[in-house]
Amino acid sequence: MQKIRLGPRQEDRTIALAGLGAGLLLTAFGAYTKGSAPVWLEVLPLVGVAGLELLRRTRTIWTVTVGGLLFAANLFVGSNLATMVMYTDLLYAGVLYGPRRMSTVLHLTGGATTLVLSTLTLMYASVAQALLVAGFAALVFIAPVWTADLLREHRERADTERLRAEQTALLAELDRREAVVAERARMARELHDVVANHLSAIAIHATGAQSLARRQERDPADPLLAAMAVIRENSVQGLAEMRRMIGLLRARDESSYEAPGLDALDALLAQATAAGEEVGLSFEAAEEGERGDLPAPVELAAYRIVQESLTNALKHAAPGLCRLRVTYHPERVEIAVDNPRRDCGSTGLPGARAGLVGMGERAELLGGRFEAGADGEWWRVRAELPREPKETGPKPMSFAREGERA
Repeated sequence: MQKIRLGPRQEDRTIALAGLGAGLLLTAFGAYTKGSAPVWLEVLPLVGVAGLELLRRTRTIWTVTVGGLLFAANLFVGSNLATMVMYTDLLYAGVLYGPRRMSTVLHLTGGATTLVLSTLTLMYASVAQALLVAGFAALVFIAPVWTADLLREHRERADTERLRAEQTALLAELDRREAVVAERARMARELHDVVANHLSAIAIHATGAQSLARRQERDPADPLLAAMAVIRENSVQGLAEMRRMIGLLRARDESSYEAPGLDALDALLAQATAAGEEVGLSFEAAEEGERGDLPAPVELAAYRIVQESLTNALKHAAPGLCRLRVTYHPERVEIAVDNPRRDCGSTGLPGARAGLVGMGERAELLGGRFEAGADGEWWRVRAELPREPKETGPKPMSFAREGERA
């Protein structure tokens, strides 16, 4: 059963209508202390206090003051229980929603009123009646003020604890961000001092080897020169990407990093074609469907999967034709790479399957699928990437024969 929730104004209106209705019902049945005044005059304090209930949150000082006068009038013209109950609610609201000093003032005035009324009763009546008046006055003037004071203190303590928890969470988040920044800076230093330096050394030595070959007047068609050119070009490109990655790790704003996308596939294919000439490997590419707008993580993952697949083909494939096909569906992007496989006895270049693992992880992080393996005389790579990336748990990757790819 759904609980009905009322807003502040709706709650005030409900209290006013309920109090007014109960008071009129008591008046109609004569369930009130009748005085010498006419009935309509006895109803006026009831109506006035009910009207003040509508302002109990916003005009606390005014409602408590006027409510006290109407309560006194109620005692003289004819005491109505509903009027007294609503007056106690005005005292309660005055402490809960009014200024902080309201609690002290009402405690003092309530205690003084209780003391005066009980003393007068003791002077002109019995002790029992004086005790009864003291108890009744305490219930009307002190109990609601004391209750509201406790509730307000509890709310303020809860707000303080909530603010403290938010501050603690903020400090923890700042510490976490600082730790991430420090870790990224450390990774950037390691990449710069180790990997980038090695790539730079490879590029420098490849350039030196080319210069030496030119001084020796070697034949420009020499496969060694072509290999040196490919090594230098790939090392320079890898060094450029490494520097961009280092800049990304050191930057707090990741939007400054321009990640490669599917628009760069033509350049990637041209590089692979140039590198494959010396090993008798050619490349063919085709795109099907409408590419449309793809999220940056999807484009980057697709580019890296194609890049790693072509690199594996250059390292491990037999001479022949390597086919690349990218198919764009309304909900996903499919990547297919097929290249001729070397004989089982041919080892090709060594590899540790890190590339296959990396391609699989890229697909998994986006909620896609990946598989690679031997199929007869062909090595096939298949990847499916959703257009809307989503986080997902690990999925098994299929490898027909482990150890054949880097």
